[in-house]
Amino acid sequence: MDAETPNRGQHLVTADRGFATGAGLFARMMAPGFRKLLDRIDAGLAEGMIALTLPDGVRRILGGRGAGPVAEVILRSWRPLVRLMRSGSVGWYRGWAEGEWASPDPVPLFDLFMRNRHGLGNAGRARGIGRLVNHLGHLLRRNDRRGARRNIAFHYDLGNDFYAAWLDRTMTYSSALFTDSRDRAEPLEAAQARKIDALLDRLALGPGERLLEIGCGWGGLAERAAQRRLDVTGITLSAEQKQFADARIAAAGLSERARILLTDYRDVTGMFDGVASVEMVEAVGAEFWPDYMAAIARVLKPGGRAAIQYITIDDAIFAGYAANADFIQTYIFPGGMLISESRFRAAAEKAGLHWRDRRGFGLHYAETLRRWRARFDAAVAEERLPAGFDERFVKLWRYYLMYCEGGFRGGGIDVAQVTLVKR
Repeated sequence: MDAETPNRGQHLVTADRGFATGAGLFARMMAPGFRKLLDRIDAGLAEGMIALTLPDGVRRILGGRGAGPVAEVILRSWRPLVRLMRSGSVGWYRGWAEGEWASPDPVPLFDLFMRNRHGLGNAGRARGIGRLVNHLGHLLRRNDRRGARRNIAFHYDLGNDFYAAWLDRTMTYSSALFTDSRDRAEPLEAAQARKIDALLDRLALGPGERLLEIGCGWGGLAERAAQRRLDVTGITLSAEQKQFADARIAAAGLSERARILLTDYRDVTGMFDGVASVEMVEAVGAEFWPDYMAAIARVLKPGGRAAIQYITIDDAIFAGYAANADFIQTYIFPGGMLISESRFRAAAEKAGLHWRDRRGFGLHYAETLRRWRARFDAAVAEERLPAGFDERFVKLWRYYLMYCEGGFRGGGIDVAQVTLVKR
């Protein structure tokens, strides 16, 4: 990297400032408690197993009582276990980044923890002062109007050139919909187009009808909707995304059909025949779910439809998840919150939106993430990433993609589409 090139993405790498990551002298003091933690993890693994190498070279098998993924983990010191005990997934990542533990493939480990979420309970979550510190840090990133703009810029304004280096040609940064999630032959571009068409089909809109897209990304859905001769208004809080989407729509000769606004969903005016929103609600936060639903209800004509794609977390573990700040919320999506479907649906119904035709396809997201990681690794190997992203950032981003893939494979998180109809 050129010495004069600024370090891009360092705000992600250093995002744990003000968060607890564990370790230090406490690691040596707590050594006797590590065996109990491992015993607890062992007892909680009903499916799959962890082949663990301890710092003293001793091998130990955790789980192994039922079919499931097999994870290989090498502990090079006791520190990662302290980090896990004190600050959950935030500390576990920090241990990996510091080389304190390793695995030839961490995806099965993340799969195991999610797959066995009920048996493991809070074994992988922060506790004590670490939990309090991290939770308070997350609360400071709430998604009021000012905070939402800051949080979106944190992630999406890394640069269009960065995302273009590893996303497919559609520049779609959400789950694809494959004919079969196990079929690795289908092009990612085709699966992304199918996802967009599936969402638009839910709206049953005809030429000339008005569509609002909340969270338009780099303009892929807006472009496709305009090709269907819909009049599209897309909104985003990312200046980088707006710039790209504007250029995309102009290049396609669709500027008369589609426009992109730098606008908060709470500030949209006018009436629309339909609303689309793809994986934007995870950036809203539970506090503002009622505002999000109220905004949709306010701009939809009576009988109008909204088509939403969203990421859920198992309702049974939502309370524990919401009371912590995990790896994703700390380093990747500040202010983010996965959806408790029961609570989200209740907010929709209260706003006068009838919930219809929910379809989940979580394993399709796992496959999407696997392909993104392969493309990202290829971009790194071929030196196609833009200048400025150092090795620490590359490790963080790869870990993020593996962490999410394992979560979807483990079944505790899901992606779904639903239709909301205004009464």
